[in-house]
Amino acid sequence: MAAAGRKHLVKDFNHFITCYLCRGYLIKPTTVTECLHTFCKSCIVQHFEESNDCPKCGIQVHETNPLEMLRLDNTLEEIIFKLVPGLREKEEQQELEFWKRNQPKENGQAEALRCPRLGPPDARGDGGDGAGDDDGGGEDYHRNDPQIAICLDCLRNGGQAADGSVTDLMKRFIRCSSRVTVGTIKKFLSLKLKLPSSYELDVLCNGEIMGRDHTLEFIYMTRWRLHGENTYPMVLEYRPRIDFG
Repeated sequence: MAAAGRKHLVKDFNHFITCYLCRGYLIKPTTVTECLHTFCKSCIVQHFEESNDCPKCGIQVHETNPLEMLRLDNTLEEIIFKLVPGLREKEEQQELEFWKRNQPKENGQAEALRCPRLGPPDARGDGGDGAGDDDGGGEDYHRNDPQIAICLDCLRNGGQAADGSVTDLMKRFIRCSSRVTVGTIKKFLSLKLKLPSSYELDVLCNGEIMGRDHTLEFIYMTRWRLHGENTYPMVLEYRPRIDFG
């Protein structure tokens, strides 16, 4: 006798798709790699501003910088959006409204930075191969993303450039998607500065080296705005990579 089909309600899965901190559906679900507990990205970032411990199990995530131990879970994000009708559209609309309210008027020249993207933001930080001034006919998948203005400054020591190959950009002001990662910024800089493919750069905000997986939105929310830097555009510095080993 065949078993009768059973319909599952969304609430049957709430234990797996809700955030321990805010009790709402997981938005940009982000997993702590040390214990594999998952929270909303904004919830766990805010928590780590006050504590280095996982809010669910209490394990110390990192002695100094727990944010380095976070990874976006794009697969879970897609599952949640499929389970909860209208959630994706609602969150995208709220995000767009937020950036419209907080987007500064840019006075300087802006240069477009494009990064092809299919589907959700790339948590692995690669961002594709097409950074910078590619004038090809490919579609610009970031055209409708929330935008952010940044200034790329060459980090100088004692008034001299850190390296003869790493110099100031002709156009330092860039306007690009808030979802662009530091990895893509590095590719853009390498292209503009005509650096060898093996040349490594560090990108810093307020003197702190940024991970290649960090998005500009993440840096703005956790490094720029929260440290009292309310000037625009957000300033990122770059220099040749320093090998501390």
